[in-house]
Amino acid sequence: MGPAEIRTPSSELETKKLVLTIILIYTAGLQTAVDLQRAIEALRAGAFILVYDGDGREAETDLTIASEFVSPASIRTLRKEAGGLICMTLSGEVRARIGLPFMADVLRRATRAYPVLAALSTEDIKYDRHSAFSISVNHRDTFTGVTDIDRAKTISRLAGIAKEATKRENGWAADVFANEFRSPGHVPLLNAAEPLLAERRGHTELTTALMIMAGLAPTATICEMMADDGHAVSKEDAKAYARARNLVFLEGQDIVRAWRSWSA
Repeated sequence: MGPAEIRTPSSELETKKLVLTIILIYTAGLQTAVDLQRAIEALRAGAFILVYDGDGREAETDLTIASEFVSPASIRTLRKEAGGLICMTLSGEVRARIGLPFMADVLRRATRAYPVLAALSTEDIKYDRHSAFSISVNHRDTFTGVTDIDRAKTISRLAGIAKEATKRENGWAADVFANEFRSPGHVPLLNAAEPLLAERRGHTELTTALMIMAGLAPTATICEMMADDGHAVSKEDAKAYARARNLVFLEGQDIVRAWRSWSA
């Protein structure tokens, strides 16, 4: 970044972005700062980015888009270009406003009526201490809920609620959510752990943090990138995919570093 590129910030968000860029140049290097800035601008423009969690975790790359910009075309891209499970993240604050549980807690509480559920614990997952999965939903105006059009409607409407949730009185988000959605559905919801990126640093938390830093609704729509050999796409192949399409590829450790600076 040269002196001519630094402009007077016009808002609190712009000020934070400028400070973040300066900090990252000195702590993570110029290229990382540039990549993060490009990612934020891409997300604000409704474009895709790629997010890799880390070598010691899932070691997977998620194709990622801001939920508020999801369309039938973007669902089709996620389905055909990524191929994993298309999920929607929610920040801890939005989750609390709606009153959404973690699915592991739902199953635990249901064991008295359905004892078999007691054996389905997620405590033995190999990549983290607990799962981010909540319930799955369809918007009530959808038909089956699985088509590109239906999933886009579900995600975009819930993103609208997420954007408004913290501005409204307590109870508003829960009432609107209950009126507009049904469960189970075809959009799995992922609850970001709080404090964000303090303990759990999965795709749910990484992508949600990016949305917040970009000044967008605190929800991302993500999908794991799958390879033709039955495994997840390798890190190097994901980078090559990004280069070929001029998309930003971010590593989880850089997002964590940026979030710490931004939220300090």
